[in-house]
Amino acid sequence: MSSTFSLSHLTTLFFILLLHRTCDARDTFACDAKDITTKNLPFCNVKLAIQERVKDLIGRLTLQEKVNLLVNNAAAVPRVGIKGYEWWSEALHGVSNVGPGTRFGGVFPGATSFPQVITTAASFNASLWEAIGRVVSDEARAMYNGGAAGLTYWSPNVNIFRDPRWGRGQETPGEDPVLAGSYAASYVKGLQGTDGNRLKVAACCKHFTAYDIDNWNGVDRFHFNAQVSKQDIEDTFDVPFRMCVKEGKVASVMCSYNQVNGVPTCADPNLLKKTVRGQWGLDGYIVSDCDSVGVFYNSQHYTSTPEEAAADAIKAGLDLDCGPFLGLHTQDAVKKGLLKETDVNGALVNTLTVQMRLGMFDGEPSAQAYGRLGPKDVCKPAHQELALDAAKQGIVLLKNIGPTLPLSPQRHRTVAVIGPNSNVTVTMIGNYAGIACGYTSPLQGIGRYARTIHQLGCANVACSDDKQFGPALDAARQADATVLVIGLDQSIEAETVDRTGLLLPGHQQDLVSKVAAASKGPTILVLMSGGPVDITFAKNDPRIAGILWAGYPGQAGGAAIADILFGTANPGGKLPVTWYPQEYLKNLAMTNMAMRPSTVGYPGRTYRFYKGPVVYPFGHGLTYTHFVHTLASAPTLVSVPVHGHRHGNNTNISNKAIRVTHARCGKLSITLHVDVKNVGSRDGTHTLLVFSAPPNGGANWVPQKQLVTFEKVHVPAKTKQRVKVNIHVCKLLSVVDRSGIRRIPMGVHSLHIGDVKHSVSLQAETLGIIKS
Repeated sequence: MSSTFSLSHLTTLFFILLLHRTCDARDTFACDAKDITTKNLPFCNVKLAIQERVKDLIGRLTLQEKVNLLVNNAAAVPRVGIKGYEWWSEALHGVSNVGPGTRFGGVFPGATSFPQVITTAASFNASLWEAIGRVVSDEARAMYNGGAAGLTYWSPNVNIFRDPRWGRGQETPGEDPVLAGSYAASYVKGLQGTDGNRLKVAACCKHFTAYDIDNWNGVDRFHFNAQVSKQDIEDTFDVPFRMCVKEGKVASVMCSYNQVNGVPTCADPNLLKKTVRGQWGLDGYIVSDCDSVGVFYNSQHYTSTPEEAAADAIKAGLDLDCGPFLGLHTQDAVKKGLLKETDVNGALVNTLTVQMRLGMFDGEPSAQAYGRLGPKDVCKPAHQELALDAAKQGIVLLKNIGPTLPLSPQRHRTVAVIGPNSNVTVTMIGNYAGIACGYTSPLQGIGRYARTIHQLGCANVACSDDKQFGPALDAARQADATVLVIGLDQSIEAETVDRTGLLLPGHQQDLVSKVAAASKGPTILVLMSGGPVDITFAKNDPRIAGILWAGYPGQAGGAAIADILFGTANPGGKLPVTWYPQEYLKNLAMTNMAMRPSTVGYPGRTYRFYKGPVVYPFGHGLTYTHFVHTLASAPTLVSVPVHGHRHGNNTNISNKAIRVTHARCGKLSITLHVDVKNVGSRDGTHTLLVFSAPPNGGANWVPQKQLVTFEKVHVPAKTKQRVKVNIHVCKLLSVVDRSGIRRIPMGVHSLHIGDVKHSVSLQAETLGIIKS
């Protein structure tokens, strides 16, 4: 996240970790029935409303005690039974040990490590995302019950994967706002549970907002001022966060390191108080990225004194500081009149309410919901099976000549397994991972189907020389098939590490081409990477029969890759990002935040706005069968009820774009029924992507097309399934004008479902006159 081990802030984070060591997570259970000094206090009374309990608790605290609760390693207040609590835990794709709130060892040696988010997003399967969230929160609760973890997890990362070089793009659900927002809402629901106002764990959507540079060309995230138009904020960057808060009901939002239009996000009341809490209605707390308040004081020099920085952050809407800054300077800010104690109380209302909703003031957890979860519920077989299934669903088949894939255990009895990622384990889980339950490497997975001849070809992904090429070529000459497992790892793309280009590192391309030329049998390329790679050479090489992208596929990644290669599983993943050619980066600064192309040679970003050549497009993905779409029913005309206006033509009907706020949206939606027929000989799961091309598609500010919805459907061979698709008109068919106003274009919208196109006309229906 945020959870940042940057070199420039190691001192601060060492301080955080040192303080944490004085807190035992097992001591976080307040209001224990055996504690005679607190058990009868009102804030311990579970029969009272949480709001009353929080008010009572805050009223018992001194200012210094309150201030000590504003930081991630919240201090104990023994006289009212409050034990120390570490807020910082991570669960990006499994319980992680990145944050100090979680510790592996003893009866919790590891936790289920699911595929990295970019891989899971490629499944386009919302039910899978929620299921993973449920498993992760089961394991998190089990570890909490055993004193090895907290209950507040600063995940998921839902920033838009805007530039293909971003080292943290692997943590995100991809480049599309609707995809990212859907992922956010689904994963958060899985994490937080469905027990009304109670929380299983508290999730956190991060990093708000326009955060997607770590360290590029001398610009780092601690000093970057993102210049973003109102149009791009509303249309792209804020969409996943809005969906996370409004649809996912997330318990927390994290503000980012960077400035947006000259203001640090963690000190901007327009972003935090007005937007996140006011417009979207966050029911929870806002936390800083780690040491963000210190960053905007020490690195960005946004305020003259540390007390002003503390005051600005809290008054902007920040409730909790990951770092020591607020703990050190808030009390002095109050004494100097820069801040009121009631402002501090307001922050504590939000954090303590979340802790109450988690049951942390309800006494011993064994008597609570989820209290029976323990070591037996971590790394259990069903959880590990889901990790394998998630990897299989996320792997994308990019190329398949012939088709050559799937391989046959009968015909391909000996397989040469080559490449720097051919026998990796930790590489498969990407970043923000913990300690996996166990690993199956690609070599091990393939070895379950065939005899293997293994050669690395390169010592590591840097592939700095060709000294190991000879044995790799010999292996390829002997085998019935060759599988090259290559790509990237955390040395190439990671937090604090942005990529310099899109080509394979070092001599990897040369290795691939030479091995393919030498291979006796078919050559299959398997890529591990978070971001896209320009593999045009392999795409165009007829000697390379198949290409799989596995992302970072998690602890069971090798088994999933092998199951796809040998046809035990039928691939159904689709790319969640555009794969650009290296040429795309020419003169393209990562610091230019504009999504739309300009007339001065700026190409625009993502499939929604970029019109140039690609290696593979967003949504690309093949399968071992063939699906045919037929539109069974769909409207051709939809009336949009619009309020008339007495003063001025604010609805702008004459310009054929109606403000969403002037339409009677409600449940106004378009329903399609699509028949998906599997005409092949293999059962398969189809990813149905529905795009809309709005009217005036020729205008630069309007997306060429945009994803409006997606569905996952399993279709046995030679059968068909009817899929019902609902498209909310105001949410999904609207566009954002240059002023940042969301409007619904009247006229003909073209819906694209595979190779089927359907036109639906939106027409305004004016209702009664209202004042503008």
